[in-house]
Amino acid sequence: MNRKAVVKGVGHYLPKRVVENAEFEETLETSDEWIRARTGIERRHISAPDETTSFMGTKAAQAALAMAGADIKDVDAIILATSTADHTFPSAATMVQQGLGMNHGFAFDVQAVCAGFVYALTTAKSMIESGQANSVMVIGAEMFSKLMDWTDRGTCVLFGDGAGALYLEAETDTDRGILSSQLASDGQYKDILFVDGGVSMQTTGHLRMQGKEVFRHAVEKLSDTAVSSLADAGLTPADVTWVVPHQANRRILEGVSKRLKIPMDQFIVTVQDHGNTSAASIPLALARGAAEGRFKPGDVLVIGAIGGGLAWGTAVLRW
Repeated sequence: MNRKAVVKGVGHYLPKRVVENAEFEETLETSDEWIRARTGIERRHISAPDETTSFMGTKAAQAALAMAGADIKDVDAIILATSTADHTFPSAATMVQQGLGMNHGFAFDVQAVCAGFVYALTTAKSMIESGQANSVMVIGAEMFSKLMDWTDRGTCVLFGDGAGALYLEAETDTDRGILSSQLASDGQYKDILFVDGGVSMQTTGHLRMQGKEVFRHAVEKLSDTAVSSLADAGLTPADVTWVVPHQANRRILEGVSKRLKIPMDQFIVTVQDHGNTSAASIPLALARGAAEGRFKPGDVLVIGAIGGGLAWGTAVLRW
């Protein structure tokens, strides 16, 4: 019996407050033109005190269940990808579990920074294919605004908050679902993207990044793992209908497009409206693509992300 993890629903939540680039001109030596030219970002959503990671994740999950026509009793497990859980512990996933009124099954967090959603999706794929779960809610939720040094124009203009969710169910003998995935990491590059705080320092800390180095690794590694994951699924870049990448910087997406020889009009791009929402960026982009009716049954989607660690990964799915 061939079990596949098939997408049944997708949902999202964005904080109410929208911060346009022009707002940064009041406090930083920067401009809307400078930010747009270097990143493609025009605005981002910033969470209010009552819009926590678990709150946003709960809202996104509820929207995914509604699209699927499913009930919380149908969900076996929740996997939440985040680097910004509400507390050191318990996991934000268990808080989402409570928020959804789910007192069965299990819930846990995955922390792989911007690549977290691909790591969580791969974990859900394995659980469904092995029979450990019949349905899994995979969420990416982040509050990177809480990690920003608001005096550092090289980082604080890049990030935003939000959440997205994908609801997966097992199907047998189908060509739909997650076809393949690949994960990778290399800790020797940990110092080019990190937060200078943590439990051992007893402080949350701020995000620090060597932008040029991250850019170089992102284009190369996302392209290479996309080709490799497609090959695992018996496909090539020519078979791809849509690329749904991590939304970090438009120039990175253009670099990946060039290397894969897949036109930018086949990329779902939301970075202009959301900024970099880390583990939430791919499910947010999936939610927009689905809401706009871009994805048709049988479409081949490639999703990929890279983040601190460095950690990166790609998955191929048939809609």
